[in-house]
Amino acid sequence: MLTGHPPGVSCATREPAPGDRLDAWQRALSRTFVDIEVTVEHDRPWTGELAAERLGALQIATEEFGPGTILRGARSVAADPRTHILVRRQVEGTALLLQDGRTAQLHPGGLAFHDARRPFRIVLPERQRARILMVPRALLRLEEWQLRALTATVVDDAGGGAAGLLLPLLDGLVDEVIRATPTRREQLARTIVGILSTVALEQAGGQPESALWERITASVRTRLGESGLAPQDIADQHAISLRYLHRLFQRQGTTVGAWVRTRRLEAAREELARPGAAHRSIAAVAARWGFTSPSHFSRAFRETYGMSPAQWRRAAGAVRAD
Repeated sequence: MLTGHPPGVSCATREPAPGDRLDAWQRALSRTFVDIEVTVEHDRPWTGELAAERLGALQIATEEFGPGTILRGARSVAADPRTHILVRRQVEGTALLLQDGRTAQLHPGGLAFHDARRPFRIVLPERQRARILMVPRALLRLEEWQLRALTATVVDDAGGGAAGLLLPLLDGLVDEVIRATPTRREQLARTIVGILSTVALEQAGGQPESALWERITASVRTRLGESGLAPQDIADQHAISLRYLHRLFQRQGTTVGAWVRTRRLEAAREELARPGAAHRSIAAVAARWGFTSPSHFSRAFRETYGMSPAQWRRAAGAVRAD
């Protein structure tokens, strides 16, 4: 039974009647976190206890449950609009967190991120206890490609780096925030979110923006001939948000569409100048580089280079009667 009101709730499976316990537990977890499905092996005894505190944008919960499985499937993702990031810090026992084709095996002291926007599964082979922090994805200040690289990877304090310094501090702050006064809680919650953001960025392996730009533009150059190439296709290929893709190009003083159009015109101009391509019509060259309309291609070429494609071809000496 789920009791209490925001900012605090609690649930224990010993309270409902035996036949209602699984449904009550699933409702409690779904209400506290995001829509999920719970399964247990009915020939094995299981129990669950949950306590959660909401501190502004941050929620801190302690979950004791197992053995069993927690699943957020595609149907739950579609039905539930919440897109928070959940951070599981294992306290006792073990857990397997599966998302994005990876499996994080969590032992006491281990931590892993999972994204409510996509399906995930948590397998609990035994009764265990974990702290679960839930934050809006925007507060971590990570791009989509970073979040996809982060999920279901184990973070612990054994490897040094920011995690080695910050995870013990995180545990202390979480304990402190639950006991603190309301004013102090808000300050501590902001600090906790900042620590999570720092740990997440290190774990995701923050790729320099210049390297990402080079990777994207090199890939797009190989796709210039695709007439239907769209910004969303490019963003999806590189696992980043459409908004971030546009921002990358804006920082280079251009737009996605303008950059692609310029590269297409450059490629067509180079081909028109080659004697070996003199047998191709201007319309064929335009289509080869992603222009669906010959007239649009000729107009864009003249605006860019001050002459028509035919005039350029003659000036370059690669003459063909078009």
